[in-house]
Formats: sequence, C-alpha cells, structure tokens
Amino acid sequence: MFSLVNPDGTVRDRLPISIEETKSLYADMVESRVYDHKSMALQRQGRIATYAPFEGQEGAQIGAAAALRSDDWVAGTYRDAALMWKAGYPWDLMVLGRTGDERGGAPPEGVNVLPACLTVGGHMIHAVGLAWAEKLKGSDRIAFTSFGDGATSEGDFHEAMNFAAVYELPVVFFCQNNQFAISYPRSEQTRSQSIAAKAEGYGMPGVQVDGNDVIGVLTTVTEAVAGAREGEGPSFIEAITYRMGPHTTADDPDRYRDDTDAEDWAAKDPLLRVRLLLEKAGGWSPEWQAELESTAGERIEEAVATAEAVAEPTVGEMIGRVFAQPTDALLAQLAEAEE
Repeated sequence: MFSLVNPDGTVRDRLPISIEETKSLYADMVESRVYDHKSMALQRQGRIATYAPFEGQEGAQIGAAAALRSDDWVAGTYRDAALMWKAGYPWDLMVLGRTGDERGGAPPEGVNVLPACLTVGGHMIHAVGLAWAEKLKGSDRIAFTSFGDGATSEGDFHEAMNFAAVYELPVVFFCQNNQFAISYPRSEQTRSQSIAAKAEGYGMPGVQVDGNDVIGVLTTVTEAVAGAREGEGPSFIEAITYRMGPHTTADDPDRYRDDTDAEDWAAKDPLLRVRLLLEKAGGWSPEWQAELESTAGERIEEAVATAEAVAEPTVGEMIGRVFAQPTDALLAQLAEAEE
C-alpha cells in the first residue's frame, strides 16, 4: 500500500508538494469536517433529510480532487461531499439537495461535477459515458468516479470497468474502502485478496493507497489522471480509509463494529497526521487552527442560510422541469392548482 506520510506526521520519502501546498490541503480538510459536523447537526434538528457522514475520509476525497483539472468530470456518491466541493460544487447546493429540493442537484455553469448519486454504483456508468464522449471528441479531459467498497459488489461496477477497459477510456475508478458496506466488512463481500486486485481481471492497473494520507492520495491520483489523459486508458485505485461515523444518520454502527477498531483508526486520522507534519515544519499553530475553523464555520453557516432562503418552487415550475410538453391531464391539474 502506497503512503508518504505516517500517522505520527513523519514522512517516508521526499514529499512532492511544498509546506504551503500542504497547508492548503489541510485547510480544505478542516472545512470539509466542519461541513460534515454541521450537516449531522442539521439532520438531528430536522432541517435536512438522512445524511451520510464522511468524517475520516477527508484525506481520500480532498487529495483526489486536488489532482484533477477544473474541466474534468467528477461522478461521486452521497458520501462524497468533500470531493464534490473541492471539485467545484458549492456547499449551499449540497445543503439544498439534502432538504429534498431537486434544484440542489443542478451544478452551476462550468462545474463538471454530477449531483451526488444515491444508487449504489450507478454513477460509474455515467462516468464511463462521459469519458467515452471526451475520447470521441478528441479532448484530453478525463472522468473521475468515486465509490465505496460495497459498490464493487454491484453489476454496474462490472459493466463500467469492463466497458472502460475494452474501449481504453480515460477514466479513473476510485474506491474509498472505508471497511464497511453499510454493515458488511470486505471479508463478507468478496473473495478477492483486495479490492484493488479486481482491476487485473479487467486488464487495467490497480493500486492501493493509504486513503488517510492526503499527500499519498494526491500523488497516486495525479499519476492515474496523467495516464488517462495521455491515452493509456482506465485505472483503478483502492484508497484504504475508515468512516468514523455511521453509514447514515439512520444507522447504528454499534450493532456491527467494535469500538476498539474505531479507536485504532482515530489514531490514523487524516487531519491529525497532516497537523503533526505541519507542526514539525513550523507550519501549524493553535491560533491558525482556530482561524481555520472559524472561517470555515462562517462559510458553512452562510451556505446553510442561502439554501434555506430559497423560495419553494411552484407546481408549475416543478412540472416544467420534468416535462417539455405537459400532458393534458397535467395541464388540467396545474390549472386546478393555480385557482
């Protein structure tokens, strides 16, 4: 498993980025965690629907997004808020989508990030289609798709991997193996030695990276993206990480996992190891940490306020977004609703 930064903040090899760039990645991870905690609170307050927390996976998501160009395609899951945000999707639209408003699923012009996919594995096929379109156009844009370990048990995973490999498409498949597909560990999902090993059967390279090492992830994804951009076809990355919270706010992880396991992973926290690295280099202080958290908190609160201030759509607007030409029955219902 590839890694550059150890849990204690020491490094295994020369780092490919500067301290200032490392500080920027750390700031993004801090903001992502602030958003995650705020979203958990919003759900408990009844202000958003069921929420899937990603605490513990910030290193995988921020590191991966940092390796992409702004015009690359990104297709993620309901647990990929940090990835989507780093790739350009605004916090306020993610909050809006979580309230049940479909307008939260419409990214701004120029943001090539698909709305979060709730269907496990379905979005991988979307990424493959986008990559195929870019190849046909002769562009050097790539498609990046992120998913959990549970998605590798879906038929969509096989179809996406096989099609991408056969047609040598510029796709990077990124599996965040957070150890549990809802309540099932990897050992109960597959007989393969690792999830990364599945790539061999499709004729594409597969590698494992420490998903809690943001710089290791950045390096690994950068190499995969470069290969896809240069016409080398698809590749598969398994980022080994851990979700510290429940599968969703409707889940009780105490029913299927041991607290000791979570405690062990807490020592590998992706934010903690970068903070320790920066401390050793003189790039971190309690004052800076407080500033990061305060600034992030203000941005998240502003995003929530923006989302909650959006006026409810009219019946006509909802019908108009779904039907180019409403049926007679719908027109009759619309007229009745407007009386």
